[in-house]
Amino acid sequence: MRYISAVPDWDHALPWPRRLAVMGSTGSIGRNALRVVEGSTDVPFPPCGGPAFRIEALAAGRNIALLAEQAARWRPSHLAVQDETGDHGVDALKKLLPRDYHPTILAGPEAYAALAALDGVDMVVAAQAGAAGLRAAVAAAAAGKTLCLANKESLVLAGDLLRAVCARTGAVILPVDSEHGALFQCLIGRRSEDVARLVLTASGGPFRGRDRAFLATVRPEDALRHPNWSMGAKITIDSATLMNKGLEVIEACHLYGVSVDEVDVLVHPQSLVHSLVELKDGSLMAQLAEPDMRLPIALCLGWPLTPPRDMVGIHLLDLAKAGTLSFERPDTNAFPCLDLARRALAAGRTVELNAANEVAVERFLRGDLAFTDIPELVRHILDDAEGADAADGGAPSGPAPTPSGSTDDIAATLARLEALDAATRNRAARWHAL
Repeated sequence: MRYISAVPDWDHALPWPRRLAVMGSTGSIGRNALRVVEGSTDVPFPPCGGPAFRIEALAAGRNIALLAEQAARWRPSHLAVQDETGDHGVDALKKLLPRDYHPTILAGPEAYAALAALDGVDMVVAAQAGAAGLRAAVAAAAAGKTLCLANKESLVLAGDLLRAVCARTGAVILPVDSEHGALFQCLIGRRSEDVARLVLTASGGPFRGRDRAFLATVRPEDALRHPNWSMGAKITIDSATLMNKGLEVIEACHLYGVSVDEVDVLVHPQSLVHSLVELKDGSLMAQLAEPDMRLPIALCLGWPLTPPRDMVGIHLLDLAKAGTLSFERPDTNAFPCLDLARRALAAGRTVELNAANEVAVERFLRGDLAFTDIPELVRHILDDAEGADAADGGAPSGPAPTPSGSTDDIAATLARLEALDAATRNRAARWHAL
C-alpha cells in the first residue's frame, strides 16, 4: 500500500489562512465546502486566531445566479463559468454582481484549469461532477497545490497520471469522499504492512432488496430519492445503480496503491459506518458519524487539525439512538455496475466505463432509457472495447504505460483520454436498448 501523495504533518501543513479555489461551487460539495468556511468565521479555528480560510476563486457551470450570490459574499479575485456568452456567460454573470466588485472572470474548459493553478491559491476543492473536473484536478496537482478531491472521476480516468504528477511536484491529495475520508482517518499512523484489506460501505440506495423486474419500472424521480444522503442528480443515480461504489473501488486502488482484490464492499443501510480497514491481525477499524458531507470536507480543509464540531455544524452521532447496525453483501445480479467497474479496472477500460455511465445516466434522467438499461449500455461499451482489442491481437487491453508526470506527458495523456472519452460518448449516445 502506498498513498497517492505525501500526507503533510504538523511541520509541513499549509499556513493560515488557507487560500481556497472551489471548483464546482454551486454543486452539493461546493455549497457544503462554503458552509464549512462560513462556520469557521463563527467558531475560532485554528487556535492561533484570525480567519482560517480565504476564498480566492470560485468556478461553476451554468448556475450563475447562485455563483453571483457566492461571489458577492466571499469577493474572490477570480471566477469561472462554462460559457463565454449567452444567458449563462460572462456578461450575464457581471450583471448579477455588486457594482463595486470587479473580479477577473474566465470562461470555457481551460478556465477551470487556470483557476486551479492560480498563484494566489494553495488549496483546491475539486467538486465538479464527472469527467468535466479532470483538467482542473490535474492542473492543481501540476501546480503543486493541496487538492481536496471530491471528483472521483479524475482518479477513475487518470489515477496513474495524478500519482505521477504528485510525485514530481509534491502536490498533496486529500480525499473528500465520505468513504475515502473514513479510510484515510483509519489509516493514519498505521504501517502499510499492517493493512490487509479496505472495506467500503454502501447504503444500497433507494432500491436495496429489489429485483430486476422491479428495477425495470423505476422512474427518474424514484431513483433521485436517496434514503440517507442529499447529493447531486448524477451521483444519486450512481448510488442507486451501485456504480458510485464501483467508481469508489477504482478510486481506492489509485489513492492507496492497492489491487482491486484488496478492496471489498459491504452494504450498510444506516450509512453511519463510512468505511473500515481490516488489519493483518484480523481486527477492523471503522469510522462512524452522521451522514453529512461537511465532515470529510472539513477534515480536508483543516488537515492536520481536527475541526471542532460546532464549526462543521453536524449533529453528534448517538449510538444508543441509532440502534442496530447491519451489513450485507451487495446483490450484483440486480446491481451489476459494481462488477462492471471491477472488470473495467482489470482491463484498463475505466475511461470507457465512466463515459458510458455518464451518457447512460443522462439518458435515463431524460426518459430515454430504463433504469436497467444503464448497466446494459455500460456492458455493451465494455464488450465493444474488448472486442476491438481482440481484433487487434489483444492490444491495448490492460493498463496503459505508467506516465512520467512531465508537462509534455500531461498534455499528451489528457489529449488521449479526452479523445477516448469523446469517442466513447458518441458510441454510447447511439446505443438502443433491445
